[in-house]
Amino acid sequence: MKQVLVIEDNRDNLGLIRFALERAGYKVTSAETGAAGVSVALESSFDLIIVDINLPDFDGYEVTRRIRKASPDKAAPIVAITSNAMTGDREKTLAAGCDGYFEKPIDPITIVEQIEKAVGISRATK
Repeated sequence: MKQVLVIEDNRDNLGLIRFALERAGYKVTSAETGAAGVSVALESSFDLIIVDINLPDFDGYEVTRRIRKASPDKAAPIVAITSNAMTGDREKTLAAGCDGYFEKPIDPITIVEQIEKAVGISRATK
């Protein structure tokens, strides 16, 4: 079973993401702040990390940079979720070290497909 860390401060969004991923066969661990997310990411091994860009302590860009800097040998893909949809936001997200990006609002029907597509996971390899 694939292990996923979801770093999201909005409990409704976290619940939707958790439900969709667990239904698709993933095991989900969560954190509600950037600091907690970095700590959990560095303590355990994950197959995928999903990070909200707008977190209460430091943003998802900083979370991604800290994870990448602290464990450059860990190759877990990081996917950003955000309500930021301005020109250049996608590029900024990828430059911070994220492997994929998608915008809110979260669609519980297609979220798993969006996440898997963002990092190149196919149903056959899951």
